[in-house]
Order: sequence, then structure tokens, then C-alpha cells
Amino acid sequence: MAIPVIIVSYNTRDLLRRCLASLRLARLPVRPVVVDNASGDGSAAMVRAEFPDATLVESGANLGFARANNLGLRHALPDRPEYVLFLNPDAELTPGALETLAAFLDEHPRVGMVAPRLVYPDGSHQPAAFHFPTLLMSWFDFWPPRGPGLGRLYDHPLNGRYREDGGPAPFAIDHPLGAAMLVRAATIAEVGAFNEDFWLYAEEVEWCWRIRRAGWAIWQQPQASVIHAAGASSGQFRTRSTLALQRARMQFFDQAYPPAFGRWHRRIVRLAATQRTLAAVGLWRRGRIDRDDLRRRTWTWAELRALSKRRRA
Repeated sequence: MAIPVIIVSYNTRDLLRRCLASLRLARLPVRPVVVDNASGDGSAAMVRAEFPDATLVESGANLGFARANNLGLRHALPDRPEYVLFLNPDAELTPGALETLAAFLDEHPRVGMVAPRLVYPDGSHQPAAFHFPTLLMSWFDFWPPRGPGLGRLYDHPLNGRYREDGGPAPFAIDHPLGAAMLVRAATIAEVGAFNEDFWLYAEEVEWCWRIRRAGWAIWQQPQASVIHAAGASSGQFRTRSTLALQRARMQFFDQAYPPAFGRWHRRIVRLAATQRTLAAVGLWRRGRIDRDDLRRRTWTWAELRALSKRRRA
């Protein structure tokens, strides 16, 4: 039976083309299911013209990542597949990757999800396996450890990393980076799909939290490799993504963690927002950013401070 490959795309036409082309390298039968979140770059037309074997689902609006993946699932699950692959449009399978992941699930019936090793397009290692968040990780998110000896903490288990990530042997993890995840359909049936309260970011963390709590294991199988083009950023300050990320994290902590964790996390956020606001003013005074950039940054951190003060739901 074909493995459904659910890909949620929003204005990623060229990346999506490479992603879909990489599926043709798989030796197992696959069924691409592309959910297009109302892209304006011709993504849907490209899929129709160049990949007629793909199921194209045009959502008509930007549903966000969780809702769009669930929409793709509704088109995939009626065929009763054994496994479902969730793949980002900026990711590409390498030869043998899907077969290696599927074989791992075949051999380990209590593993509900397996993820591959991720590499950047230049072939360098990309961190892809993480522990569930801690308050120290919240601190490091705003103030990454730097300096002699301290820089090593960034890739340390204290910052949620696994020492095994980048090595050759499979290992159990809390959650992967959500760029590529092969999930057992039986696990989805037991745990449920993505939580649609999450619009963007942290949705895979919350899903893995439920999967782990239900008694399923999650592993990384580094003998399967996927190219992931994340981080190809211009370095421009991204207002919406900054707010969306922090909002999603608070949302996850409120749902999954004790109240005290959320309170301390919000204090860290407020401290960071104040420090970042003062830093932006300093950059403007030194002529490093213009007034429009100053206004955008200070507005963002003010919004984040306000968000952190809202009561736990």
C-alpha cells in the first residue's frame, strides 16, 4: 500500500517542486498529498502541471500548519495506510530514506514516530532531535551561551540537544524537528491528529508530548537522511514569526506543564522583551537601524510583554 506523504505549502513553489521530485527517488510506493494554503506564487498550478500523480488540496485560506496537516490526513486516512509521512516543502528525501524509516517502524512495533537525520543543503549537520523544553532552554532561547567554553552549551543536553544527534546509531528522543516525520497510523488513531489550537510553531512538540504520554516511543534513525533548507534567512527582523513562536510556546506550556513553569517562563519573556527594547533603542541611536525598524522592533517586544502578562487559560 502506498505511503501518503502530506506536504503543507504556502508560497514555496520552487522548494515544493524539489520536494515532490525527491519523492520519485523512493522505492516504496508513495501518494503525495499537497495541501496548498492559498499560495499566491502559482504553487497549485505547478503541482497540477508537473505532478499529476499528487493529490492537490486547495484550502482556500492560510489555515496554518496544524489545520492544514489535518486536512491532508482526512484525504489520506480513508485508504487505511500503515504509515503516514509528514514532510515540509523545504525538505527533500535522499535515496533510501523512506525505506529506512519504514523498516525501522516495521521492526519496532511500539515506536509511534521515527524521524531522519537532517542536513542542510550543503551537507552539514542540522540539529533535529530535542528534549522537551525546560526553563533553562527558555533562557538560552533569548541569551544563547557564548564565550570561551560556554558556546559548547548551545549544543548540550542542557539546551535540549542529544549528544547522539549527528552520530550513526538510532536513539530515542522526546521530539524531532518537524521537517520530516514518519508516523504510525495506529498511533494517530489512538492519540489523535495535530492540535488545531496551534496555528504555527510548537504543534509537533505538543503532538509528540501526547504520543509519548500515550506510551509510544519516538526515535531518530540517522541512517535515513533528509535535506532541509531551513535557516535560509536574510537576517531581516521577523515580527510575525517572533510573536507566533513565543505565543505557541506559551500555549504549549499552559496545556502541558504545571502553572509554576508557565509563570517563570513568562518572567523570562518579559525580561527579554525589556532588554531587547533597550537594545533596539541603542542600535537606533548609533545609526545601526532606522526609525521604521526601531518602531517595528519596539512594537514587537511590547506585544510580547503584553502576551506574557495574560493569564493562563
